[in-house]
Amino acid sequence: MQAAFDGRQIVGIGLHRRRSLIVRMTETGEKLDTVRIDNDPVALGLEIAKAGSDPDVVLEATYGWYGAVSLTETSLLPTP
Repeated sequence: MQAAFDGRQIVGIGLHRRRSLIVRMTETGEKLDTVRIDNDPVALGLEIAKAGSDPDVVLEATYGWYGAVSLTETSLLPTP
């Protein structure tokens, strides 16, 4: 599901060894999008960037969390 939403978004990431689940939602909990990606820094950055310029990011701290955390810095996110 893809949904256009111009308000503040929350990105939830279930980061696993080979693939990750990413959910974007509104501040009120309405689900906007759910995607599964192969773990790749560019793919992860592009998905987070879909949430706008200043999303709240929640990360399930599992394998490889340190690389994902560094991508949440605004300066590293690509422009969608």
